[in-house]
Amino acid sequence: MAARKAGLPHALLIHGPRGIGKLNFARALAQALLCESPLTNGDACGSCGACAWFANGGHPDFCQTEPARASEEESDNSEKKATITVHQIRALAGFVNVSSQRGGVKAVVIHPAEALNANAANALLKSLEEPPPRTYFLLVSHRPHQLLPTIKSRCQKVALRAPDMPAAAAWLAEQGIRDAELALAHVGSAPLLALELSGTEYWGARSAFLRHLTGNDIDVIAAAEATRDCPIPDVIAWLQKWSYDLVHYQAVGSVRYNPDQRDAIGRAAAKADPLDTLRFHREMVDLQRNAQHPLNARLFVEQVLIAYRDLVQPQAAHA
Repeated sequence: MAARKAGLPHALLIHGPRGIGKLNFARALAQALLCESPLTNGDACGSCGACAWFANGGHPDFCQTEPARASEEESDNSEKKATITVHQIRALAGFVNVSSQRGGVKAVVIHPAEALNANAANALLKSLEEPPPRTYFLLVSHRPHQLLPTIKSRCQKVALRAPDMPAAAAWLAEQGIRDAELALAHVGSAPLLALELSGTEYWGARSAFLRHLTGNDIDVIAAAEATRDCPIPDVIAWLQKWSYDLVHYQAVGSVRYNPDQRDAIGRAAAKADPLDTLRFHREMVDLQRNAQHPLNARLFVEQVLIAYRDLVQPQAAHA
């Protein structure tokens, strides 16, 4: 794409699933645009002064704007942490409206673009409507449907897809991931997400939790205790993927997210009413919106687990 620099639009909306490398792509494109000795295919040379500055995070004609971190004095509000503010965009306007310090182009990466709050989005719109010459805006988005239509209409859309499973699994294996195919299935074929989880206690916690879902009699208290040190969004995500696999198994006899638990999912699917399973899955999808900070985390998890127990052990609901 950088090889078409002369005809490149001033604004690109790079979108696709989370964890497939969109930000890496945008940064590589920005580096190629700023490179002073690009290769014949348009890629950055990696050795000129501009590339050295970019690699060190100090290129004067590059700016990457991401959600502002909440200060220690602010409440622990995830929406604040995930917001790109109007002050950041106004500062960005100051950056793009001055001449290039290297005498070339200027590049701006905004990631993720859906984190722009309403005022920030409107402020950015002004720059997109009247872009300074030789300035490129690269908007990276996991959820482009959340962007203002006016912003989307001023960008050329670049859709990136997840790599195919064999290539992604081979890459993960090179990074030392043992069960790459399971990791990819669990995160929807997003290799960077799979790699991110490999360095945490995620998989051990998942296994411990799922053991409580696969027994003949689900002990809600024990299952909730197993999640005591787990982030609540992870617990709901496990149940969301588990319930999706139940629905999928009931419909076509296969699973998507938990291939290592296929037999257990088959047994659970045989006990549950398909319509009730679909309702439970939809409830898990809805709960993701409120899973960051429930008022009482333990009670929240217990209520969800009771609903699951009643789904696969309907006799328990009448006891």
